[in-house]
Amino acid sequence: MQPDEEDVVHTLVTGGARSGKSRFALDLALRELCGDVSSPRALFIATASVRDDEMRQRVEAHKRERGRQWHTIEEEIELGSCLSKNIEDFDVAVIDCLGMWVTNILLTESKILETEAKNLEQALNQSSKPVILVSNEVGLGIVPENRLARQFRDMLGNINQKFARLCSRVILMVAGIPLVVKGPVP
Repeated sequence: MQPDEEDVVHTLVTGGARSGKSRFALDLALRELCGDVSSPRALFIATASVRDDEMRQRVEAHKRERGRQWHTIEEEIELGSCLSKNIEDFDVAVIDCLGMWVTNILLTESKILETEAKNLEQALNQSSKPVILVSNEVGLGIVPENRLARQFRDMLGNINQKFARLCSRVILMVAGIPLVVKGPVP
């Protein structure tokens, strides 16, 4: 069953590093989109690839910050499949973050990005529950001097455009302040 487009509000939250994207997405999910905040059924899909001790510590700190109200699934590449398999058991999902997801794909096999993006788009279109996507805004800086950085910037910029078009709401975070770019104000 495909939900009515007006019934489900998917949201893209984007912004720079340490702009408050993740905290805002988590708060929005629990405050506005979860059915029963005393007993939320919230899904967090983490895309981080743990490659060193510092990243491991960050991941553990984020898990503690989210608390027990969040069910966390770690998925580095197959976001569409993961979302499709799990979303109906929850009231809301947060996917954090598309920037790390693009990095994971870029470092493994960049040719699959288009296929995986289509899979995620299909999962969002079929979801009867709201999904919040978190991503980094990479279009405000200088052109990187090395090829890999330019490739990442271009790939993520295109992904952000794709999901900004697809989502009913787009929010740009600036210094912890949400600026509604598209859609209903939360």
